[in-house]
Amino acid sequence: MTALRASSQPGPASRTAPGSKPVRRIVLDELSRGVVERLDPASAAYVNGSGLANASPMGMGLFRIEPVGKVGSVRTPTVQLEVRPKERLGLDRLLFLLGYAGDQGFREDCVAAVEEADLWSALAESLAQLADRALSRGVLQGYVNVEESLRTVKGRIRISDQISRRPGMLVPLEVSYDEFTGDIAENRILRAALERMSQVPGVRPEVLSRLRQLKGKLAAVTRLQSGAPLPVWRASRMNTRYQAALRLAEVILRHASAEAGDGTQQSASFVVDMSTVFEDFVGTALREAMAAYPGEMRLRYNALLNEAVRDTDRIVVQPGAVHLLGGRPAMVYDAKYRAATDTGASLSGDHYRMLAYCTSLRVPTAWLVYPGSGELKLRRILNTDIDVVEFPLDLSKPPAEILASVADLAQQSWGEVVRQATINR
Repeated sequence: MTALRASSQPGPASRTAPGSKPVRRIVLDELSRGVVERLDPASAAYVNGSGLANASPMGMGLFRIEPVGKVGSVRTPTVQLEVRPKERLGLDRLLFLLGYAGDQGFREDCVAAVEEADLWSALAESLAQLADRALSRGVLQGYVNVEESLRTVKGRIRISDQISRRPGMLVPLEVSYDEFTGDIAENRILRAALERMSQVPGVRPEVLSRLRQLKGKLAAVTRLQSGAPLPVWRASRMNTRYQAALRLAEVILRHASAEAGDGTQQSASFVVDMSTVFEDFVGTALREAMAAYPGEMRLRYNALLNEAVRDTDRIVVQPGAVHLLGGRPAMVYDAKYRAATDTGASLSGDHYRMLAYCTSLRVPTAWLVYPGSGELKLRRILNTDIDVVEFPLDLSKPPAEILASVADLAQQSWGEVVRQATINR
């Protein structure tokens, strides 16, 4: 049954300029069946366009707002809608899961979420702190390869370009050289994130001022075009002080958007699919943990389920991760965010899928990883020699303990391979 105004309050996110109407804050759990709220048509359209929730009109200015399997926050000039993870994870844990899947160096101290009551305040404050730390000793500089036309020689002449573009001409010359500059990938990413968070409505004035001051230090850096892929950077000794800020900046640029409306009115959204976040995190962390054992881990492994003469008749299954020994599958894993219930993993579809993986790959044991704090369970499939092991991963624990649990999963699954090899001798 739909709840009416289940969680709607001004809250800290509602700081507005004097004389303007306060922003209403609506907070939902991702498993909620929704609430009925009064929305203006523009806000309802923005919520629907964000992909965070569905806002269905009910008449008289009321809309039924229902989560659609994603979490995050959408802010318009009149309302802030937040959909939180089912385990009520804090923002620091959510960003840890997001960041670790992209870079194993991401840690919970990269965000200051515990000091802020809502997602936008936490993101803005965290970015301001980390960017200030990164720029405290000045703007990072590095070497960038430059190709341009000059009337004098600088660096090396690009002979092939000179011949193709200027046949028979001595000048200008097509040259290539390395320039020591601040216009590098790290600074472009950081500037873009500072710029985006500066556009988010509702950020506290003092934090907004800090963001703009920090962006001013990068004024000479090339601005990233909207929609363009992020430039590639690599962690090194030279950019150590930038790394935490860059990891958060990339999360913001990949998942947050901010756009201006009429006048000074702005809207912003930060939306992620928790199923994808969880599955990517487990795959990345498990591959890292399995690096301590022989073999090779492959993520999203394609396996053929049926015998087929034509390609169009093939049925392909794709487990989340498969560990190979000597080129042969030895372990199969799958992470299912939606599998968790109050009592454990799903007892139907996920187990059928794991059975299909084992049958296709000729692996005796499958490991089903799901978020939860229950006990590990082993289920023997009737009339087979196949076991499905349900492995809960408690996401409410500190990051170090979450990673320790994944390492335990790697150790237990490797132990099972060793045990099976001993039996089959």
